[in-house]
Amino acid sequence: MSKSSVLSQKTQPIIPLRVYEDMEAAQRFLVDLFGFKRGQLIRDSSGRPFHAEVSTGDSVIWIHRVDPEHGLVSARSLPAQPGGLVVFVEDVDSHYHHAKSAGAIIDSPPTDQPYGQREYAVRDPEGNLWYFATRRH
Repeated sequence: MSKSSVLSQKTQPIIPLRVYEDMEAAQRFLVDLFGFKRGQLIRDSSGRPFHAEVSTGDSVIWIHRVDPEHGLVSARSLPAQPGGLVVFVEDVDSHYHHAKSAGAIIDSPPTDQPYGQREYAVRDPEGNLWYFATRRH
């Protein structure tokens, strides 16, 4: 078991799961454009990825492959998103500029929110919605 899996099991009572058609590309994108740390990538006996992870701080996100048998589909196959994930970063404006300059699909630029944070919305290549935010003091 990887260090990130052990960490998440000890300190993270809820682990978000995102589903992708191309798990390896998704993991690369999340690391390169969004700044997550690369976690494990596990393959089945035929060499096909079936579980991957990325992390930030003590939080782990699991990456799962599309699995129609269990009703798991890529966001790109859906007409709309039922929600997204909010990830806190040290400097949301810097994070935004990095993601935008690297070609990420921006839904909305950094904006101060009435609930005490500055955030922007962005999508990964398969259409999953992400919010990156910095708490305002």
